[in-house]
This record gives sequence, structure tokens and C-alpha cells, in this order.
Amino acid sequence: MSKEDSIEVTGVVIEKLPDGKFSVQLDQERMVLAHLAGKLRQNRIRVLAGDRVTLELSPYDLTKGRITYRHK
Repeated sequence: MSKEDSIEVTGVVIEKLPDGKFSVQLDQERMVLAHLAGKLRQNRIRVLAGDRVTLELSPYDLTKGRITYRHK
């Protein structure tokens, strides 16, 4: 699977879960389990409940994603 195959959506972080995972509610009223992308973790970008984020979803499993950007 290449980078172009991912689906990019936006949502709001509902809660922070153990192991660096987050529960995110998408704009389409769907809940997704997400983790931080490498650059966010590497640069120590904090993501808290209530933050608006951009996610990449795999076309194979639409219930899991990767947080790639935190909006200000």
C-alpha cells in the first residue's frame, strides 16, 4: 500500500487512551481509534482531548487511523 492509497479526514479528539492511542470522532459521526504519526511523536507535539486533528485512514480498515496534523 502506498501513501496515496490512504484516506485523509478531519475529526476531534474525544479522549486519550493508554499506549499513545486516541479516540477520535470524525465529521461524519464515526468513531476511530488513532495513534500519532512518527513526526508528531518525534517533535513531541501534544494532542489533548478537544483538539481538531487530520487523520489518515487505511482503505482496508476504516476504524483505525494515524494522526498526521494537529490544527491550531
